[in-house]
Amino acid sequence: QVQVVESGGDLVQPGGSLRLSCSHSATDLTIYALAWYRQAPGHEREWVGTLTSGTIATYADSVKGRFTISGDKAKNATYLQMNSLNVEDTATYYCRLASSSGTYWGQGTRVTVSS
Repeated sequence: QVQVVESGGDLVQPGGSLRLSCSHSATDLTIYALAWYRQAPGHEREWVGTLTSGTIATYADSVKGRFTISGDKAKNATYLQMNSLNVEDTATYYCRLASSSGTYWGQGTRVTVSS
């Protein structure tokens, strides 16, 4: 069973930065894409951005220019650098791995933006 684990969530002030990490155990599979999603209380889960083929990153309009996705293939990890955070970014952030054996989700990491 492939494991996907997010970490790095925390309480941060508006305007601050945070880096989330997503590690996975899919070392023997072909990774097509790693995506970040988030779900705020009372809202549906929404797409944040995707890293495809380890190099091509796309973002939702709501985070474009503030968030950056990067990957470290050697560490089986993907990162979500979040800058200029605002209260609307408060959510649980999830990582989704699309691989040759299927799609896997992590359990999420909580980000709270508050003064």
